[in-house]
Amino acid sequence: MRARQSAAIGLMAALALASADGAFAQKFNRGPPSNIGVSRPPGGPDGPSRGGGGFQGAGFGWGGIVPGIVMTVPQGYPDDVFIDDGPTGPRRTQSNRRGPSGASPANERRLVPDEVVIELSNSVSTQQIDALQRRFRLTRIESQTFQLSNTTLYRWRIPDRRSVATVVRALEADRLVASAQPNYLFTLQQNEAESEGDPAQYELAKLHLPQAHAIAKGDNVLVAVIDSAIDITHSELAGSIAGNFDVLSTAVQPHQHGTAIAGLIAAHGRLMGSAPAAKILAVRAFDPKDAGAESTTFNILKGVDWAATHGARVINMSFAGPADPAIHRALEAAHKKGIVLVAAAGNAGAKSAPLYPAADPNVIAVSATDADDRPFEQSNRGRHIAVAAPGSQILVAIPDNRYEMSSGTSYSAAEVSGIVALILQHNPNLTPDKVRVILRASAKDLGPKGPDIMFGAGLANAYGALMLETAPVTATGPRPIERVSTGAH
Repeated sequence: MRARQSAAIGLMAALALASADGAFAQKFNRGPPSNIGVSRPPGGPDGPSRGGGGFQGAGFGWGGIVPGIVMTVPQGYPDDVFIDDGPTGPRRTQSNRRGPSGASPANERRLVPDEVVIELSNSVSTQQIDALQRRFRLTRIESQTFQLSNTTLYRWRIPDRRSVATVVRALEADRLVASAQPNYLFTLQQNEAESEGDPAQYELAKLHLPQAHAIAKGDNVLVAVIDSAIDITHSELAGSIAGNFDVLSTAVQPHQHGTAIAGLIAAHGRLMGSAPAAKILAVRAFDPKDAGAESTTFNILKGVDWAATHGARVINMSFAGPADPAIHRALEAAHKKGIVLVAAAGNAGAKSAPLYPAADPNVIAVSATDADDRPFEQSNRGRHIAVAAPGSQILVAIPDNRYEMSSGTSYSAAEVSGIVALILQHNPNLTPDKVRVILRASAKDLGPKGPDIMFGAGLANAYGALMLETAPVTATGPRPIERVSTGAH
């Protein structure tokens, strides 16, 4: 009797389980599979796979539920897991569990700071994609259809200061989005790495440029160099000169200073500039005189105006002189136009009064350091200094495909101009004031704690500037003006 009761109970349980399993199977096997690859859930008889990823159910698929085995939603699916193509496009069916978000952990920095990767079904219409882009205020960069997942991945830029994690979580709540995540960075794992540039270029490591160049190289950002004549035939500058303007009527003779400055920004041969893919607008406004070169208010104004009207995003000014009201007005207008202005602090030493244009409130003033992060002895000091960069014993390009070691705040300014080009490639919408804030906020503090008259906010950090997700909302305000030959290199 007991055996019969037991058998009857077992039979009833098996029938109930089979009925439940049948309903489960029917739910996930209706109609043709979605293009997104997750309707049934995805994978057909070989087991589900989400967007090309793999989940094999112990040798059996979703279409063949084994009675007596409790099936659970695979880990790794998002909040609303299963998607099928309804009459109005893909829709989500609510899962009974919450999966992890595609947003990166809080301490993860190996990602492009202003991009997201979004996966959509191939059945999503162009109109729906455009609406999605507008809804989340994103800028489309590129898309690629993948055969493995039968979906399309989109790389979109976040044009404002929202963090990647914030945008990813918002996208995950949208019914059209199959997945969203950061655009991560990966590296080859090799034991020996060739150094970038010449081994003598100690400034590359100091400024964290090799790491920064994995993210941006200043591609096509126009940097105007107002200086002496540049040797545009130098191998370090091949393909880097986007425009050439000679303010002076005298014969053009390539000069060490201008060539060195352009190379520190855009070199890509034996040397490596801070923005090797930037484009140089070569503005000759200085004539050689004795060991240096000189210019005038008028010639500098012509150079600034030409650079501004020819699309410069950055103007490098590695020269110094007195306060000049006309040049101040020109720089103020360029600043309002969105051009980032960078200038050398000057080589007159610690006791010098502020030199211009570095001390102009619209300009990012750069002082110089040596290989041990100490102040370069001849570098000017002052409250107007924004950041510092290496300027002592720098290997530079000079005319006729030659090189030399030289020192001066001119070189520090050029390195920072290149870093600005990296920042602007990464986020073209930044204002000059926000660029200044990012440079200062990401700098490595040197000397006394906090900003000081020798280093400003500290040693510039190219990688740190690119990885800074949110800059403080307030920028350093204008500084009062005080009182043009090229000071030194």
